[in-house]
Amino acid sequence: MQRPLDGIRVLDFTRVFAGPAATQVLGDLGAGVVKVEEPGRGDEARTLGTTPQSLAQHGASASYLAFNRNKQSLVLDLRKPEGLEVARRLAARADVLVHNFRPGAMERWGLDWESLRAANPRLIHCSFSAYGETGPLRDVGANDLALQAHSGLMSITGEPGRPPVRCGSAVIDLHGSLAMVSAILAALLLRQKTGEGQAVETSLLRASAHLMSYMYTEYWLDGTERQPMGTANHLSVPNQVVPTADGSVVIIAPSDEMWRRCARALDAESLDRPEFATAMDRRMRRDEVIAALSAATGRRTSDEVMAALAPAKVNVAKVNTVGQAAQDPQLAAIGGVVTYDRAGTPVRSVATPFVLGAAPMRMETPPPGLGADTDAVLAEAGFTTAEVEALRLTGAIG
Repeated sequence: MQRPLDGIRVLDFTRVFAGPAATQVLGDLGAGVVKVEEPGRGDEARTLGTTPQSLAQHGASASYLAFNRNKQSLVLDLRKPEGLEVARRLAARADVLVHNFRPGAMERWGLDWESLRAANPRLIHCSFSAYGETGPLRDVGANDLALQAHSGLMSITGEPGRPPVRCGSAVIDLHGSLAMVSAILAALLLRQKTGEGQAVETSLLRASAHLMSYMYTEYWLDGTERQPMGTANHLSVPNQVVPTADGSVVIIAPSDEMWRRCARALDAESLDRPEFATAMDRRMRRDEVIAALSAATGRRTSDEVMAALAPAKVNVAKVNTVGQAAQDPQLAAIGGVVTYDRAGTPVRSVATPFVLGAAPMRMETPPPGLGADTDAVLAEAGFTTAEVEALRLTGAIG
């Protein structure tokens, strides 16, 4: 079955989270992705956050295994002239080049868009930086945590009156990865019309600003700066975590009709009251509403609350642990889990977050070992056996 990106060659100079997550989606869509890694350690995500025992068992960290399926690994030393020449030859036949080096690095190596476009005017050259390619912070290094702080996201996360809190997942990295995928697909579509490639750029700053967009607009409109509210939300009440007899659930009932269904399903006498009737009433009496709702849910288990509210068409969810969420049958039911064999060990990872009915995505290759495909990639690109051996003698490839 044909897939959207069959025949598209991607040269991937990215590492850690955001870039590899983006190129993995391209690989899932059928692109041939060549992951270019430095000699020795390769992508630092290979050992990021893991233990020696886990590394010995699985050969790489969960961080690496989560974002590098459907790729080939090429070890290339860009510090050597011979390595740079290999990169230029590969770029001359690539459809897409993606990197997340700091601004200026690709220019120094002659691998920037302006340097490569003469040999390959159809190339889509994608830069993924921290703060962008211009501006006063252009040369400042940063990661997901830094942009959670810079963007203001951290300032609204946590409990009132407590220090700022990091979102538990790398939300800006992963949001940015999908922004990069969107940009690449748009550039490929435009290339079909014009025959020309282009430079494409995104950054963690752009991704974080997009996550904060409506809060920035609030500030620009009237100076409002939101403060942390724990799990609550200023838009409506209830819209937060409430306790149950054996844990907690989230209940979101923003409309008056949904609130009435919620109140009647749980405890009509204490909740379906005139002073809680409208959305404005509930926002003005937030503490009273949540106290009454918590009393009603606290007498039931989480499953009992779910059983009461789901049929009433009230937005409700159990607060799961990571393990409970990963094992929940609903994720498997929608095809959200990919399983593959790596060195004789079954490994599961999360699937690409969308489905194409006419072109189901397939798990073709597990995340590669460091440099496992160097010879195959170069042979496919037209390098002779003698050239490959000469490159290996110089240390340009591994």
